[in-house]
Amino acid sequence: MSWNRRDLLKCFPAAALAANASGGRRPNIVIVMSDQQRAGLTRAAGFPLDTMPALDRMSAQGAAFDRAYTTAPLCVPARVSMLTGRWPHAHRVRQNSAAAAAVFDKDLFQVCREIGYRTGLSGKNHSHLTPERLDFWRPFMHLDGWMPERPPREYVEFERWMKRLNHGSAAEASPFPVEAQFPYRIVSSAIEFIDSSKDQPFALWVSFPEPHNPYQAPKPYFDMFPPEAVPPRDVEEDVLRSKGFRWRWLRQLEERTYPGYAGRWRRTRSNYLGMLRLIDDQVGRLLSHLEASGKARNTIVVYLADHGDFFCDYGLERKGVDLPEVLTRIPMTWFGAGVRPQGKLPAFVSTADVLPTLCEAIGAEIPFGVQGRSLWPMLTGEEYPKAEFESILSEVGFGGLNYGPEDAIPASWGRGGGGPEATPTYDELNSVTQSGTMKMVRMGDWKLVFDMMGQGQLYNVARDPYELKNLWAASEAAPWRGRLLEELLKWTLRTQDDLPRAAYTTKRAAHGWYA
Repeated sequence: MSWNRRDLLKCFPAAALAANASGGRRPNIVIVMSDQQRAGLTRAAGFPLDTMPALDRMSAQGAAFDRAYTTAPLCVPARVSMLTGRWPHAHRVRQNSAAAAAVFDKDLFQVCREIGYRTGLSGKNHSHLTPERLDFWRPFMHLDGWMPERPPREYVEFERWMKRLNHGSAAEASPFPVEAQFPYRIVSSAIEFIDSSKDQPFALWVSFPEPHNPYQAPKPYFDMFPPEAVPPRDVEEDVLRSKGFRWRWLRQLEERTYPGYAGRWRRTRSNYLGMLRLIDDQVGRLLSHLEASGKARNTIVVYLADHGDFFCDYGLERKGVDLPEVLTRIPMTWFGAGVRPQGKLPAFVSTADVLPTLCEAIGAEIPFGVQGRSLWPMLTGEEYPKAEFESILSEVGFGGLNYGPEDAIPASWGRGGGGPEATPTYDELNSVTQSGTMKMVRMGDWKLVFDMMGQGQLYNVARDPYELKNLWAASEAAPWRGRLLEELLKWTLRTQDDLPRAAYTTKRAAHGWYA
């Protein structure tokens, strides 16, 4: 059912939040993360369907950033950035298979544990974290998750069904109740952690594997946004003629894996939106429990995604190529203790800003090597330098050179696994789609993308949101090309790694602000 039984304003009185009326104790932290959630798909963001009413109410009563960006549009690099406050080129995790290589001084949970916090994960990890680093560990992934010692039969059968679906898009509703779905089980574990923490401050990561593929939903969510009511795609696959080789190669990979899948895009979108509403109802359930337990007034909640999804635009699904807005821009809302209700904020912010912001919120020192900036003065209504937040950086690529149509590409590249009964799948984050290195800077209405071969792209995102007209060589855009190249160079120097820490102490920027 949809979460509409309580108004968030009643659950979290704004005046009480701002005053942090809890005897001066350090605030609790709850990070709620969705996986592969594209920004702009809620009614408050202008989408015609009411997909996430609880998140919209949180945003209205807290602070929401409509210019929030991931550090990289793939799971592990983005998640490591959130936890360490560092860009992938600095923490060294540039692909999902490299989590153990993360380089940093202290991550969020180390900071919290050192000052007496109880720490926990309920949900998808997909980062450098391991069980011994936290006090509570309930991991879930896309096809299976944590089970109690004697799991209900429906949990076991649901996971068998998910493994057969194997990252595909379901044509029928999931034949299992909401209680078997991962978001419900994740929030149940989160509630258990919150209650067991008693009076000890806690830092909790509630991490949903959804709406990432497999695209599936149980009733009533499967029917909540029927295919015929789903808005049409903004751009069809024919626009790929104006994009690069890798875009078209990914389209071919998807068609080879799911022949005729493009004709089912409305069902895929419908499932995706139903998953958003399922997540939203469980976020509402979590917030209701915080309020009922008396912990709401002293808890900071941040909601964000690790990266976006093509959502069937361009004739593509999932993610996997370059740095388009649909993959790099993410939802980000801050809400709770000390956060001043401000609605939408125009600043350019990043997943790398989460750690330094929370450090300031709980009174902890920002670790050495952190490259993100604290948003806490902004969130609490204090003055901040606007120039500090007038641009942002994102990046992608495993390194090396780009593959092109002249290369002999093994047919197996990009194909994923699965058992004999499983639906075929593919890995969109393969060596073809992720080859090379590419950086992006966003500023004002403009976006510049530059790669290791010196190839540039320049778009006016306000007029061309799907980045179909490259203005790199246009004379009328030359001033912006020069300005954004300077901004990209500034960000590149600014995020050069400070680690390892050595004998001499450098001057550090207060709040991580350089402006």
